[in-house]
Amino acid sequence: MSSLFPALTKDPGERPALRFGDRSLTYAELAAAAGAVAARVRGRSRVAVWATPGLETAVGVVGTLLAGVAAVPLNPRSGEKELGHILTDSAPPVVIAAPGDELPAALAGLERLDVDVRDVGRVPEDGAGEGDPALVVYTSGTTGPPKGAVLPRRALAATLDALADAWQWTGDDVLVHGLPLFHVHGLVLGVLGPLRRGGEVRHLGRFTTDGVARELNGGATMLFGVPTMHHRIAEALPGDPELAKALGGARLLVSGSAALPVHDHERITAATGRRVIERYGMTETLMLCSPRWTPPDPRPSVRADGESRAGTVGVPLPGVELRLVEEDGTEIAAYDGETVGEIQVRGPNLFTEYLNRPDATAAAFTADGFFRTGDMAVRDPDGQVRIVGRKATDLIKSGGYKIGAGEIENALLEHPEVREAAVTGEPDDDLGERIVAWIVPADPHLPPGSEELADHVARRLAPHKRPRIVRFLDALPRNDMGKIMKRALPRG
Repeated sequence: MSSLFPALTKDPGERPALRFGDRSLTYAELAAAAGAVAARVRGRSRVAVWATPGLETAVGVVGTLLAGVAAVPLNPRSGEKELGHILTDSAPPVVIAAPGDELPAALAGLERLDVDVRDVGRVPEDGAGEGDPALVVYTSGTTGPPKGAVLPRRALAATLDALADAWQWTGDDVLVHGLPLFHVHGLVLGVLGPLRRGGEVRHLGRFTTDGVARELNGGATMLFGVPTMHHRIAEALPGDPELAKALGGARLLVSGSAALPVHDHERITAATGRRVIERYGMTETLMLCSPRWTPPDPRPSVRADGESRAGTVGVPLPGVELRLVEEDGTEIAAYDGETVGEIQVRGPNLFTEYLNRPDATAAAFTADGFFRTGDMAVRDPDGQVRIVGRKATDLIKSGGYKIGAGEIENALLEHPEVREAAVTGEPDDDLGERIVAWIVPADPHLPPGSEELADHVARRLAPHKRPRIVRFLDALPRNDMGKIMKRALPRG
């Protein structure tokens, strides 16, 4: 297949490629450093990468891919048990790290290769096939030990090229983000995406709104973030005119990895005049849906075709087949914004297997090759997909209705006395399941009344979607990507 990074294999030149804080590499320097890594790892089965947010991680992954070898990104915050499982399961003989990184004992048995970003090597000819593994990315493991999703090279190319088409993403774009590099969002979209286009990545190291404002006001054109980051932006905007100016001048604002609450959408748009695009994907599938980006019309009364709508993730990307199905597998034909079904997908962007888990791999696919995402959604009349939650934790069957937790959470977040909200179901002898709201109040000393919140939801949605129980917490449990971990909520 053609190179994943044509900008490295043609004439790399002195254009900026990567910047992490005050450290940077041009395309020529990246080609040399990644070529040196490729020469050192060529012929290995897999390569673990200690994925700290630095130049060495980006160079190490790119060099590994140039060598035609699969990279296994490791979360530096993984516990000993989880890290041990990943290393036993993927069995990489070598780990790539930055000089001076202190590695845990679990990695002691692996050969260590330190990345020197000023090293010089030659970019090898790309002899890898499109079906060859590129990455083994481990899932969050909410229902057991993490599973290693094997992502082939064609999946990376297909998803990044589909996003380039949808977002008019070119080599002129400069992306800023502060996402971790052991995950699809930060690594594949946030680093490999710009490098495939021949553009520039500016990584903040640690996300701050000041860093976002500085980079966007300093020539960056795109911002990628997760809802927690956009929430902090929304909170900071009223008192930060430089941040508002920066976001208003950006070409593209993207949120992903979890649903962005509607009230944060609205606050950012009100302060900046720009809408945040929400895309949808997961580790096993890479990207599946996104609105198509269109230039903002200077006339405020004119709405651009394909404009993002808060609460939706757009339409399937080119090459992605998407369907909604009932529990018995029957396809849902309705585009009514109400009929809930599980998302199933098929296309070149999918993973090939769970490493060493043939039974889990077989169970994840239907007989006709569609992947069962476990995500529940509805389709609006214009075809846009609206995610309502996970089948395992967010689909609530109450009083004969199928209810998505996500829309109730958005309604709760519109209440001025609610800072954070999560919704779950728990067994009920009469209803089957009753709706439970978990609330972090804006003022912990003056929480809103339970009946007030239930009535607030019933007025905005429907009476059968009102919470039956409201529980107050100081904070909601979240993972490294800002997703709420509902299984970690205390049992009532």
